[in-house]
Amino acid sequence: MGAIATITGQASAADGAVQYIVRANGNGTATNLTDAGFTVRHELAEGSVLVVTGPEGAAADLAAVRGITDATPDVSVDFDRPEVDADADELPSDGAALSDLQWDKQVTDVFPAHEYATGEGTSVAIVDTGIDLDHPDLGNVNEELGEAFVLDDDVPEIGPDDSGFHGTHVAGTVGATGEEGVVGTAPDTELVPIRVFPADGGATFGDILAGIDYAAEIGADAANFSLGIPGVQQPDSALNQLKAEIQTVFQSVTRQGTAITGSAGNDEGNLQGSGFTLPNSVPAVITVSATSPADTLSFYSNFGTSDIDVGAPGGWYETIPRTLGEEGEPDDIPFPLNGVLSTWPTDLESSVGLPGYDFISGTSMAAPQVAGLVALVRELDPDANANQVERAIKQGAELANGRSDPELGAGRINALRTVEAIADDD
Repeated sequence: MGAIATITGQASAADGAVQYIVRANGNGTATNLTDAGFTVRHELAEGSVLVVTGPEGAAADLAAVRGITDATPDVSVDFDRPEVDADADELPSDGAALSDLQWDKQVTDVFPAHEYATGEGTSVAIVDTGIDLDHPDLGNVNEELGEAFVLDDDVPEIGPDDSGFHGTHVAGTVGATGEEGVVGTAPDTELVPIRVFPADGGATFGDILAGIDYAAEIGADAANFSLGIPGVQQPDSALNQLKAEIQTVFQSVTRQGTAITGSAGNDEGNLQGSGFTLPNSVPAVITVSATSPADTLSFYSNFGTSDIDVGAPGGWYETIPRTLGEEGEPDDIPFPLNGVLSTWPTDLESSVGLPGYDFISGTSMAAPQVAGLVALVRELDPDANANQVERAIKQGAELANGRSDPELGAGRINALRTVEAIADDD
């Protein structure tokens, strides 16, 4: 039950207006667009990228407005999850301490790393479905800073609360406090919920970009997005037109100091060469592949030296039969415990019968492992810029020779190695 977003169609509002992502090259462009009859929803990257709504088929009219260099219809995305067909095993009784089931934190040496840093004084923005504001292990959520950026919001009354489940699980992986059940990579960080999904699914790239731009505006140390388009796109793809706008916004965000962590995708796709996914296939993103409890690439994870920066635990093994225990090693973790355990909305049923917690898998679960590690690095070195933070995480990774491993990039992250190296330099 891991997740990555899949394209669901053109981004449009209930009134029929279509959303466009526009590149601009001059002051006053937003006014020019308004004068031409368009509505400007977001001004991003210091006004060089605009999110605009207007009539269907108006891309050419937009491009004709003074100050506009390009206009592309936005697309809507929703979650797509790798699946296996099996019954869930029985889990420990309700209310038990669950850290012993967090193999992901054990593999990456997170718990001993907390002797050096816990993320105190940092913040991580979760650009997702929102976060359960009532979860006992998520008492470090800053609801006041939380925002919702949703083109056609069907649950505006919930604000940054979770409209599904995905954001709550991601948030726990980053920074669950361990108050009752699980511990995140950075349990003392501040979590900022930025909801870009309505309850019925369908986040637009315009809103995703606005959410990440907002994360930089509030000074978040990291912004995690565990979403993206499915498959491997080629240079002639219509989606290639969005790549420049995404890169412009993301580079603006990282220049402001916010590191961006993104999931590589769940399509077993080779991103080598000219192939790409969005929004993670731009240089400003720390793109994360998913690994198993055995430190193998999970069977669903995308790979490719042109895109993958590091690997991190995402759950399940390198094959479905090993995931289900039909083959493998005697000490393999059984299904579903070989998924990633994290927080779950308290008002939703847990698929494993453990209220408030669930095991799911995907590159969506791998990216927040790295976002939490960004918080640990920033606690120890608050003046490090986004590139320096990424470099420290890569230098602390293991299991790869160099930084061009097609599956793991610089390697599978190791929190203890990373923070020890920073502490030794002080």
